[in-house]
Amino acid sequence: MSIDAPTDRLITTSVLVIGTGGAGLRAAIELAERGVQVLTVGKRRRHDAHTTLAAGGINAALGTMDPEDSWQQHAADTLRESYYLADPAIVETVARGAAQGIEDLERWGMPFAREADGRLSQRFFGAHTYRRTCFAGDYTGLEIQRTLLRRAAELDVPVIDTVYITRLLVADGTVFGAYGFDVVTGQGVQIHADGVILAAGGHTRIWRVTSSRRDENTGDSFRLAARAGARIRDAELVQFHPSGLLEPDDAAGTLVSEAARGEGGVLRNARGERFMERYDPVRLELSTRDRVALANHTEIAAGRGTERGGVLLDVSHLPREQILATLPRVYRTLIDLQMLDITEEPIEVAPTAHYSMGGVRVGPEDHGTGVAGLYAIGEASSGLHGANRLGGNSLIELLVYGRITGQAAAEFAAGLTAVQRDPDAVAEARAEQTDLLTGDGLEVPRRLQREVRDLMTAHAGVVRDEAGLLEGLAKLSRLEERSAHITAHPDVAGFDDLAHAFDLQGSLLAARATLECALERRETRGCHNRSDFPEQDPQLRGNFVWSPDAGVGFEPLPEVPGPLQDLAAAPRDDSPRGKLVE
Repeated sequence: MSIDAPTDRLITTSVLVIGTGGAGLRAAIELAERGVQVLTVGKRRRHDAHTTLAAGGINAALGTMDPEDSWQQHAADTLRESYYLADPAIVETVARGAAQGIEDLERWGMPFAREADGRLSQRFFGAHTYRRTCFAGDYTGLEIQRTLLRRAAELDVPVIDTVYITRLLVADGTVFGAYGFDVVTGQGVQIHADGVILAAGGHTRIWRVTSSRRDENTGDSFRLAARAGARIRDAELVQFHPSGLLEPDDAAGTLVSEAARGEGGVLRNARGERFMERYDPVRLELSTRDRVALANHTEIAAGRGTERGGVLLDVSHLPREQILATLPRVYRTLIDLQMLDITEEPIEVAPTAHYSMGGVRVGPEDHGTGVAGLYAIGEASSGLHGANRLGGNSLIELLVYGRITGQAAAEFAAGLTAVQRDPDAVAEARAEQTDLLTGDGLEVPRRLQREVRDLMTAHAGVVRDEAGLLEGLAKLSRLEERSAHITAHPDVAGFDDLAHAFDLQGSLLAARATLECALERRETRGCHNRSDFPEQDPQLRGNFVWSPDAGVGFEPLPEVPGPLQDLAAAPRDDSPRGKLVE
């Protein structure tokens, strides 16, 4: 097949949004409602964005079930669960703006669950003081995505979900658009824009076992932002979900919902021992996500796991009718993927990389990145979650900051008096693609990406230490050298191989940021477990920031405001009774 692509497709818009999930769509809706020309692009189908996988719910202190709840308590819970590594200003912004986020969704037709008298239903999630999680069955993320897509269509927001963005275009510290290609035709796509909002997800696909699908969360946002001059914050802070499937290989990491434990599922090692009695004898399987993930990892590492390196999650002692009524997705998933009947047999699971709590370093006021005209939101950004994400906070974050960032980008674009474009930046972006298509190297992108994932699983998983991190960095350097000899081979089916090559580049950069930051965080805090530094270090209450040129730096966090500090430090009921697991 000839790799000669036609001349670049040139598109001009006031604001470009990169990412067609919930964060990108919410920002695009805000821009369109303000009468600003906006274009939304993504590399995967808009109806199947990562947002659709979110099941549990979305948080806001509405007080429909517990009138004593408040945005202050929501903020305090978030700060406490972050192990005080969240930015207090970002936390306050999200907690204050959460109610409006829910109101927006209601106004656009979101089918939230309701009580008999019409009130929005709100339920407990782990580590929340009150019931503040709104939901739509166990398909909350899917319904949010559908609601936002309907509203975007009503506003005639153009959405192109076959464009892979490979480079942000910057001149003198100001973004002026982006460059990419059409994954079907290979045609170069040059987009001129006065402002750019980056909403292209996180980096959890760089681990072997992950809840992300093959072509999402490969570190695209990290690479795009860092190459444009922004910095990455908290790359080492990654939430591992306790229960991901181990097989089949192409579905490794697929989540077994925490509802399985919430309904009475029991975790056992290969010896048949209910091991959570050793790690949290009060909450057992209903302990918090970071504790259960660490317990699973410890059992496996100690040689008490299964032959494939997992533990057993068993619901077979529950009545079959209960399983079919309350765990229908889990039941169907295991039948489809493994022909395993969970009413009769246990499920083999292991910790799986689930959520990037770090991302692009942004300011609390508008999620600006330090590059003029460039913003980042959703899992691409950082600052809200710290060292442990409070369940239900990720969906409300994209609603709150999608609105705020859309407004900021609109004002930035309207205030421009002149736009500078750099032809050399466009030429470099175009050459980057051409070189991958015309080279004669023998390295295969997908194979190297598998090696990155193996490396990160071995050396930067649930538990890390200095020797392992240094070994991981040495292996990564060798992979980076090999990546210079990649050639993409498109075929009649399209240019997926070129997309894989850029996925690999994002993964390599994200892996280096993660390993180098994890090496510097010499403590154990939340999701970050250093076996050689098992205690929390008060001097490290702050964020590690990273860039390709400057490496790792440390930024202390401001003190938590007094009233929020008092709420966060107050005694609370940690029993799991009546609560969903985190």
